[in-house]
This record gives sequence, structure tokens and C-alpha cells, in this order.
Amino acid sequence: MLTKGFAMELGARNIRVNAVAPAITRTDMTSGIPADHLREETALTPLGRLAEPEDIADVVAFLASNDARWVTGRTVLTDGGRI
Repeated sequence: MLTKGFAMELGARNIRVNAVAPAITRTDMTSGIPADHLREETALTPLGRLAEPEDIADVVAFLASNDARWVTGRTVLTDGGRI
């Protein structure tokens, strides 16, 4: 609701507001997650792997680009289709 509310408030100023909601992404911060939990997460993902930082960065870059000029007030799930 925060994203949508800000989009409603700022749209008249031509400011787009979106959020990105990633699943577990392979980073230094997630390196301590037990391997069995990572296998379970991978099994729940139709793409069969965890996200890499580049996967999330590409979505953020799209939303920041003019290609997303008609996208606002949305939360983009970047979870590899996680079930």
C-alpha cells in the first residue's frame, strides 16, 4: 500500500514509484543460510536456481529506465516464479 500511495501522491509530478520483491538472492548476506534450506528454496522455484544479484539488478534497471514509463504503484516479484 505504501508503494501505491506514494505513486498516487507523486504521479502528478511525473514521479513513478515501484518496489522490487526478490526471493533469496545469492549474496554474501545469504552465504550463511544452511545448504538444506537453500535446496528447499531452489526446489520451490520453477527456474531451478536461486537468484543472482544481476537478476534483481536487471529488474531495478528496467524500472528506472524509460522503458517502464507507464509502470507505477507496483511491486514486482523477482522470485523466479517461486511457488
